[in-house]
Amino acid sequence: MPFLGQDWRSPGQSWVKTADGWTRFLDEKSGGYVGDISSFCKKDDHNKENLFNSLNYDVAAKKRKKDLLNNKAKIQYFHQEKWIYVHKGSTKERHGYCTLGEAFNRLDFSSAILDSRRFNYVVRLLELIAKSQLTSLSGIAQKNYMNILEKVVQKVLEDQQNIRLIRELLQTLYTSLCTLVQRVGKSVLVGNINMWVHRMESILHWQQQLNNIQITRPPFKGTTFTDLPLCLQLNIMQRLSDGRDLVSLGQVAPDLQVLSEDRLLWKKLCQYHFTDRQIRKRLILSDKGQLDWKKMYFKLIRCYPRKEQYGDTLQLCRHCHILSWKGTDHPCTANNPETCSTSLSPQDFINLFRF
Repeated sequence: MPFLGQDWRSPGQSWVKTADGWTRFLDEKSGGYVGDISSFCKKDDHNKENLFNSLNYDVAAKKRKKDLLNNKAKIQYFHQEKWIYVHKGSTKERHGYCTLGEAFNRLDFSSAILDSRRFNYVVRLLELIAKSQLTSLSGIAQKNYMNILEKVVQKVLEDQQNIRLIRELLQTLYTSLCTLVQRVGKSVLVGNINMWVHRMESILHWQQQLNNIQITRPPFKGTTFTDLPLCLQLNIMQRLSDGRDLVSLGQVAPDLQVLSEDRLLWKKLCQYHFTDRQIRKRLILSDKGQLDWKKMYFKLIRCYPRKEQYGDTLQLCRHCHILSWKGTDHPCTANNPETCSTSLSPQDFINLFRF
């Protein structure tokens, strides 16, 4: 019974019995009888308008909420799928990638190590990956990493240059692999554990080969470094950016030993790599009461990172997000492409793929 407990004349309405019959209840807000046709129509229109506005508001609110969720999803997707492009040869070729492993695979680092201007850049990048980013690489990228490392070692064995630099790289990689295999567990490395043990053995073999290198003096009978005037020798030594190179150069001859201890030489080296504030925090006085710039330098390098210097670096175009080596043109659509390029250090390159 649908009208059980209600007046059958109008379910759900309030009615009052009068002398003229049943009449709808007086609406105090409208100021008249709801039984009046015109009043009822106006109220009905008013209810429909309110209902329509309410529906519009609900639809608009739902649309705003949906748009907000979509925008958040797009922002999250943009950060997760951040596309960086690399130009290789043709102006029509563009390849997109969103992870460090994909970028490492697609950028031709194997050819870059053959260029002396890019060699130190690639080695520094390999070192940073070995320290903290090795597990973020895919299996293919890890294999590519080892292949590039092998080519780097072979180049050093042939040229007999940058030996100390590669020794440090191999030691860093071996230490990281020992930590990953023994302490963390093999699950963080892609592939069979025996394969990584074999790679660690290869690293030890490369280290032994580097230790066995015997640099022979070339058969050159012309002017040597020690034959140059002292002012020229000192000028050349001032262009060395690593204090260990100065120490090694001073061990060649007694005259060079005296030049390698020059206070002004070590002072400029400290000022090149470190800020005045960093230097003031690590002041060391000699027995004569003067600043010992040589000791300060080796103390500073243990506390702060040194200034990195590279002959060539990767460039990022902020307009079209293309990665290319410095001096390599890319199909930029900006009005002034030169102002859009930003030089990337190896650490900046890795930071591109941190979200």
